[in-house]
Amino acid sequence: MGIFIKVEVDDRKCKGFKECGKCVDTCPVKIFLAEKEKININSENEDECTLCNLCLEICPSGAIAVRRLYEC
Repeated sequence: MGIFIKVEVDDRKCKGFKECGKCVDTCPVKIFLAEKEKININSENEDECTLCNLCLEICPSGAIAVRRLYEC
């Protein structure tokens, strides 16, 4: 789990790796993992998130949420 950033995938909305998987290929810091047909979070890389929003833009189902765990 990240200390500064929390990335979540809603399994009810996510189409999975077999049908979509765009987030796995798009994320520049490799936060998303394809495990079997499910998309999971690589917790070791979660705090590497740059808040670029590429995953949010590419996800057709709105299944990804990125939250800052700190205040600016």
